[in-house]
Amino acid sequence: MHELGLVNYVVDAVTRIAEENGAKHVASVTLEFGEVSGVVPEYLYSYWNWYTKKFPLFEGSKLLCETIPAITWCNSCKRTYPTVPQGKICPYCGSEETWLQQGNEMNIKQIEVE
Repeated sequence: MHELGLVNYVVDAVTRIAEENGAKHVASVTLEFGEVSGVVPEYLYSYWNWYTKKFPLFEGSKLLCETIPAITWCNSCKRTYPTVPQGKICPYCGSEETWLQQGNEMNIKQIEVE
């Protein structure tokens, strides 16, 4: 259910940005989020469609989502690898001295206004 909180945060942030820039209508918002962030896009879309109906600024707006691949860094061999198929153990050297380099974030990538 944290998707509802994310939608609330995004609507607040985009409203503030739109007001600061004199925008009258938001046509779309593009979010990007990490592959291992735990965000469920279907829930985001559903909450977006429900929640934004309360705000004329967002009437008919679209939510677009893009996924940032999860990449892990190995401190031992200084290489990166895709996190999801491999997990914490480096597939190149077998080390557990690894950390998530990207893939857990969420960003507002783009706001299209009219």
